[in-house]
Amino acid sequence: MSQAEKLRVGVVGGGYIGTTVGGQFNTDPRSTVTALADVNQETRRTAGDALYVGDGSQYEDYREMYDSEPLDAVLVGTPHTLHYEMVTAALDRDLHVFCDKPLTTDLEEARELAERDEESEQVLMVGYQRHLNPAFQTARERWQGDAGESDADAAGGESNPDPDFLSAEITQNWISRFEDTWRTDPDLSGGGNLYDTGSHLVDAVLWTTGLVPEEVSAEMVFADDEGRVDERAILTVEFKSGAQGTISVHSDAPCVREHIHVWDEEGAVYLEGRQWEKRKLERVDEDSTTVIPYIDRSQQRSKAEAFIDCIETGETPPATARDALAVTALTEAAYESARSGERVSVDVE
Repeated sequence: MSQAEKLRVGVVGGGYIGTTVGGQFNTDPRSTVTALADVNQETRRTAGDALYVGDGSQYEDYREMYDSEPLDAVLVGTPHTLHYEMVTAALDRDLHVFCDKPLTTDLEEARELAERDEESEQVLMVGYQRHLNPAFQTARERWQGDAGESDADAAGGESNPDPDFLSAEITQNWISRFEDTWRTDPDLSGGGNLYDTGSHLVDAVLWTTGLVPEEVSAEMVFADDEGRVDERAILTVEFKSGAQGTISVHSDAPCVREHIHVWDEEGAVYLEGRQWEKRKLERVDEDSTTVIPYIDRSQQRSKAEAFIDCIETGETPPATARDALAVTALTEAAYESARSGERVSVDVE
């Protein structure tokens, strides 16, 4: 494939997501990063070096990059509250968009983007990486079957079991690690850890099980006097199916551990992991036997690879704007519940 035929990607935000996922686009032979925008001059310089973007294609204003560069797609890797305007501006210019999670921190903005995405010919993919993880994909098949199959077809003529209850927890040294950064500035992050690392956990629960949240009661410990930056969050969720679950985010632990346990009438699925290593999958049968299924990780795609595949083939992105809407809806309802002390309805429609 010639340089002229490659997907031309502009990166908005030269931080961790911009350089790591941007690097994936440079590694894939079908794409190349051709432009970069960041408000910080030093970040532009270091990210430009990392992504091989020259000074002439580096911009302080992302809008100028959109209008000046011959782009096909953009990668939005900026603080959470900036995503909506950057994604919207890109879609207005008929660009494909890969946006880091969360898609937005405002429910109405999330709903608007989900509806727009479903009417658009452009690809809008959200960076929830659990959707590309073979362990989570395998777990998802238990309750939803393979993509394109009905429940009955996937189970050999029998419906898949419905989850009855679940518990999900992630721990991290988030408060100490990100003190005095944008992640602990609610004007940029939208909240605290529930909107950061916790967003992946919430998404993993909803996407893997297919459960739709109906109500949530939340308790939070806030790190700021205004009650905006949560360092601990415990959500008790009622789902439309009647299932129940707890989702917990702890930000003052010394290390990262993730545990997701989902039970149904046939037993349970355990998804476990430490730090950012590959997650392990265990199945607990109803007689208490533990089985470790074979997980084929050889075909796992990177975020950039999956995004380009969607553009080329028309396949639905692994993580859609509709998926992201559900995460924002539950997260916003949880914050409302923690501040009010009341159980709050979750509006995912």
